[in-house]
Amino acid sequence: MAQTLVYKILEAHLVEGKLEAGTPIGIRIDQTLTQDITGTMAMMEYEAMGAPRPATEVSVNYVDHNMMQLGFENADDHEFLRTFSARHGMYFSKPGNGICHQVHLERFSAPGKTLLGADSHTPTCGGAGMIAIGAGGLDVALAIAGQPFFIACPKVCLVKLTGRLRPFVAAKDVILKLLSILTTKGNVGWMVEYGGPGVKTLGVPERATITNMGAELGVTSSVFPSDKVTQAFLKAQGREKSWQPLAADRGATYDRVIEIDLGKIEPMVACPHSPDNVKTVREVGPIAVHQVCIGSCTNSSLRDLMTVAALLKNRTARPEVSLVVAPGSRQVLETLARQDVLYTLIAAGARIDEAACGFCIGAAQAPQTNAVSVRTSNRNFEGRSGTKTAGVYLVSPETAVACALTGKMTDPRDLKIEYPKVPAAARRLLIDDSMILAPSATPEQIEVFRGPNIVGPQPMDALPDRLAGPVTLRVGDKITTDHIMPAGALAVYRSNVPKYAQYVFARVDPEFSVRCLKARDAGKANFIVGGESYGQGSSREHAALCPRFLGVRAVIARSIERIHQANLVNFGILPLVFTDPKDAENIRQGDELEMACLKAAVASRELVTVRNVTRGTQFEALLKVSERERGILLAGGVLNLAGNARK
Repeated sequence: MAQTLVYKILEAHLVEGKLEAGTPIGIRIDQTLTQDITGTMAMMEYEAMGAPRPATEVSVNYVDHNMMQLGFENADDHEFLRTFSARHGMYFSKPGNGICHQVHLERFSAPGKTLLGADSHTPTCGGAGMIAIGAGGLDVALAIAGQPFFIACPKVCLVKLTGRLRPFVAAKDVILKLLSILTTKGNVGWMVEYGGPGVKTLGVPERATITNMGAELGVTSSVFPSDKVTQAFLKAQGREKSWQPLAADRGATYDRVIEIDLGKIEPMVACPHSPDNVKTVREVGPIAVHQVCIGSCTNSSLRDLMTVAALLKNRTARPEVSLVVAPGSRQVLETLARQDVLYTLIAAGARIDEAACGFCIGAAQAPQTNAVSVRTSNRNFEGRSGTKTAGVYLVSPETAVACALTGKMTDPRDLKIEYPKVPAAARRLLIDDSMILAPSATPEQIEVFRGPNIVGPQPMDALPDRLAGPVTLRVGDKITTDHIMPAGALAVYRSNVPKYAQYVFARVDPEFSVRCLKARDAGKANFIVGGESYGQGSSREHAALCPRFLGVRAVIARSIERIHQANLVNFGILPLVFTDPKDAENIRQGDELEMACLKAAVASRELVTVRNVTRGTQFEALLKVSERERGILLAGGVLNLAGNARK
């Protein structure tokens, strides 16, 4: 039977279940990655499992998020990860080596392999023919230990590309076009596969831009075939032996097919405050622009920045525009420097940022009050930039340059300049892996460094038969993990759950954690009521781990996104979905809820009865989880099961 590319790779890694859409499957993971915001807790969770030698082919801990060392905390985290990696058989990418997704694409990606990363943009490596999936740190720790990764077997959507992109239209515009079609919600349980004759016109960095922002669609992963273009990319990286051709079988059938003519796409922009609020640049019109940031794991490749430099050559940014350029990796930065391209960027008025996540996660370059910030990153959630009143617009590098040169939102085709032909700089790459440290040959001699801010996972009790307590918070649609667990400067506490938990929902309701602790300490459970697409965005497991520390035991929403639901289960929080939207309308913040006979319900039923004690009503909520996940919920979390297994 003819197979899709997605199912070919999944079948080669299948260890549990059948490839039938919607049914639970477990797949073997070849590679893992974490970064410093997710990695410290993931490694402590791995340690809580007994820290066996890694069962994966490659596991890498990157430092790319918390780079501003304004206190001891970030530096302590970095040293913890370096020494932990050396002792426990993992690679370590030092601060300054680059963003995990860009570096992994360059130095470790391999067609046909599986990659699980504790970062939602791990699907970037789907641009090189991998099934790459974002997950919580605990799931990554389990995969390093040799456990399968469990997902619902996906439906597959073929995005058939035809034609060729016109000058000044970029891969970023392709994924923004797809976001305008599929939006950010309603895509749980799907993977996207790209095919058609237009694929061969896109380089691997362009493909990676598209698969990277598959995370914004909410799909499990996105993948391109592995072809001669992939082979050329790996050859330039000195890793041609990792290449193999991979494509869907002729005649493979898909659950949905979307056709996109690359030649008809225009420069696009995602307007505040959602990646699917997409318009053409010309539709937005010439609004004033105050800041332009070029980089992030979406658009910081060598090709991107060579194009930016060529467009900026002998030109300068408008004086009222703050122009920031951040290369995605040390390899990119070194190549730009060796070819004097870096000079062009500096001469154009650009501030050169570190090869790190920086402005994308609100850890640098917060814009001015009420600013219009034009960025090539992948998310524009309200407040994510570090400035709540700023409006962030997501665009391609080409459009970003046009905005910097004119000081207003500008379609790059209106610059009236010739589109540059970027030289084949990839042929002259300098391969230098000196900042990727291999595991120690004498691990027993390595002492893992632990600073005072590094606090391991807290004990969690099993699910009781009855939960009762207040609706501590009621929120609306599209609540992101940024809303739940603010990043930016607060991410310094990612290694310290009791401290970080003080800031859960801090930018939504500053009193949330206080109310939670009051109820928890009184022996009550806390409940959160949400709308559609609850938990979209980042994979950060702290958005489940910290609420659980505060005593949150159930989230009841209209829908819950895939990674966040998995994280809720991993930490013993019931992920419940309203069966009737009217039931959501009849709950108010502060209402007292009760769930009785829970153990039997969680063990075997899809519906859980919820009684609203305050209003004298009750309703049924859907608990759509696998048999394995039911066991996790009953135990109070994965770590409790892992602890029992060691006893």
